[in-house]
Amino acid sequence: MTTWLKSAVFYEIYPNSYKDNNGDGYGDFKGITEKLAYIKSIGCNALWLNPMYDSPFMDGGYDVRDYFKVSERFGSEEDFDELVKSAHAKGIKVILDLVPGHTSEQNADFLRSAEPTPNELSDRFIWTNNEWDFPEGFKAISGRHDRKGNYIVNFFSTQPALNYGFNRVDDPSWQASYKSEAALKTREWLKKVIRFWLDRGVDGFRVDMADSLVKNDGDSGDKPATSEIWRDIRKMLDKDYPDAVLVSEWSNPQAVRAGFHADFMLDHHGNPYNLLVRAEECGKKSYFDAEGGGDAAAFAKGFSEWHDAVKDADGYIAVISCNHDTPRLAPFYTHEQLKLIYATLFTLPCVPFLYYGDEIGMKYVKDLPSVECGFARTGSRTPMQWSTENNAGFSDAEKTFLPTEIDKAVNAAAQERDKKSLLNALRGLFEFRKNYKQLMSRGLEFVHAKGSEPLCYKRGNLLCVVNPLKVKAVAPVDIPTKTAAVYAVGKAAKPKKTGIECAPLSFTVFELK
Repeated sequence: MTTWLKSAVFYEIYPNSYKDNNGDGYGDFKGITEKLAYIKSIGCNALWLNPMYDSPFMDGGYDVRDYFKVSERFGSEEDFDELVKSAHAKGIKVILDLVPGHTSEQNADFLRSAEPTPNELSDRFIWTNNEWDFPEGFKAISGRHDRKGNYIVNFFSTQPALNYGFNRVDDPSWQASYKSEAALKTREWLKKVIRFWLDRGVDGFRVDMADSLVKNDGDSGDKPATSEIWRDIRKMLDKDYPDAVLVSEWSNPQAVRAGFHADFMLDHHGNPYNLLVRAEECGKKSYFDAEGGGDAAAFAKGFSEWHDAVKDADGYIAVISCNHDTPRLAPFYTHEQLKLIYATLFTLPCVPFLYYGDEIGMKYVKDLPSVECGFARTGSRTPMQWSTENNAGFSDAEKTFLPTEIDKAVNAAAQERDKKSLLNALRGLFEFRKNYKQLMSRGLEFVHAKGSEPLCYKRGNLLCVVNPLKVKAVAPVDIPTKTAAVYAVGKAAKPKKTGIECAPLSFTVFELK
C-alpha cells in the first residue's frame, strides 16, 4: 500500500478555470504553479488535475486527442514539467485524470482504425460489421467514416470506445473476448500511457469511468473482467512504481477489490454522501437540512458497510466536497453549514478531496449556457474567485471562457482577511486532522445515529458530535462531564449527566481518556 495516500488531502483543479497567467481567458499551468503556496496553505498536500492532454474539448478535455501530449491551451510541455517540479518542491503530490475507456474522434489511432482498408489498428476500437447495425444496449455512431460498420461510443458521439473486449460475447461477428489478442493489445497500450506519465514524474491517476472498459461485463457492479484488467495494472504498479496511486471513479467497493488504492463515493441517489447532503435529489431530506427530517441511521449504516468493504481490501474511500460533475453545495447551504459538512466529511475515515473554490463557498451557477458539453455541469466549472478585481482576479482577458462571478465575500482575498471565514475554518480543520493521527486511521464506530438527532462517531479515542439543526439538541451519549473538547465548529457541545448538549449548527470533537 502506498504510504503517502493515508495522510493525503487532495485539491481538485479544473485547469480551464483556476488561474489564467497569459491573459487568453483560460486557466493554465503557470497559473496553477503561481497558486501552489495558496493551495499548500489550505492544508492540501496533493493535486488532482482534470484532463490537461491535447484535446478538441468536445467534453471538457475528457475527449483525448493525444495521450502523450499536453494541451497548448494550458501551456507548453516545459510549463507542465515545471508545475510538477514546483509542486514536489512544496511537498505536494500530483495525480492526473486518466481517461482509459474512450478517446476523441480526432485521436490518430481512431482515425487509423476508421480507415476502410484493414490495418494494425482496425481493432483498437469497437466496430460493428454493418453500417445499418445498431445493437441494443450500445450507442453506435454511423456515417462519419468510410469504414464499413458503426463504432461504439461510451458517452458522447465524439468519444469512440477503446476495445478491451467483451466478457459475454453475444455476436461473434463483431464482438471478441476480453482475452483476445486485440483486447490485450489495448491493455498494453494503456500501460504505456500510464508508464509515460509516471516516468515523467506524476504520482498517480484518478481514473475516469474506471468500470467502463470491458463490455457485457455484468450488471451487479462487480465487473469481473474489468476488475481483472485493473488488478493486472496494479501488479505492474506494485512492481515498477510502488509509490504511485490509482483512485477510481467507480463508486463501488469493488474498485478497491479490483486493485485501486481508493475509490470515490460519488453523489449517487441514496448512497451515504447523497443522504448526508443531497437527499433532496431523490425526494428525501438531507441529514444536514437545518430544519430536520434527515436520516442519520441510513447514512451511518451505508457508510459503515462501504467503509468495512474497502478496509478489508486494504483501500480507502475518497470523499468529495463536490467535483467537476456535481453541483456545488453553495448556495444550497450557508457558509456556517458548510463548515459543519466539511468537518463531518473529512473527519470520517477517508481520503479528502476538496474541489477548487469550495474552500471559499463558491456557488453553483444555475442556467449557464453549456460550454464544451458541460451542460448542467457548467455551473460548477466557473472561474476561481480570487478577488473583486476584474474577472474576479482570474484573468486579465477581455472575455473569459466562462463568465466570472464578482462577490465581495466569496473570494479568496476577502476570506484571507476574515478569521471566521470558511477558508480559515478549513485551514483549521485540516491542521486539526494532521495533528490527530486517529483521524487518518481506519477505525470508525457510530455511537449514535437516529433521524436528525446529533450524529456521534468515534475515531479511536476521539468522539465527534455534529448537530445539523438550527436549534439546540441533546445526544444521548454518556461521557464524563469534564471531558475536554479539542476542536469545535460553532459553540462547543457540553457533556451533561443527561447526555451531550449541542448548540445549534455545531460540530465538536472530544478526546476521551
